Amino acid sequence: MKEVFVRLARCVGCRQCEISCALVHSESRDIHQAVWERPLPRQRVRVTREGSEYYPLRCFHCEDAPCIGACISGAMHLDEDVGTVACDTARCVGCWMCVMVCPYGSVRIHEGQKVALKCDRCPDEDEPACVRGCPTRALLVKERALVV
Repeated sequence: MKEVFVRLARCVGCRQCEISCALVHSESRDIHQAVWERPLPRQRVRVTREGSEYYPLRCFHCEDAPCIGACISGAMHLDEDVGTVACDTARCVGCWMCVMVCPYGSVRIHEGQKVALKCDRCPDEDEPACVRGCPTRALLVKERALVV
């Protein structure tokens, strides 16, 4: 199964991954039109900084995802077809239990729609938008190695 990996030494904190993610999840998919959309398109990846180091934080799609167990409406679920933890926004009631239990801070509140917001690994794209948009290739998609 493919996974998004981060090469920390290459991340310069430019936030292009955030912009690319927000655009692919916008209605227009155009940067000039997206700024006028309401609610504004929101990114599912967030660049954080620890000292002088930058890190693009995104969902790890945990095998035993605490957000799935904490979800009272069943909106958080494992999409077995692609191997990701997905959020069915139509079922999300905005209780934020998933936000509270995520050990990585990857699930966030979409203020404009009162639903959980997390990486969906761009299921309709050949490659996740954050990976495609990274100018330093700090993000890459590779097969996850099985540890035996």
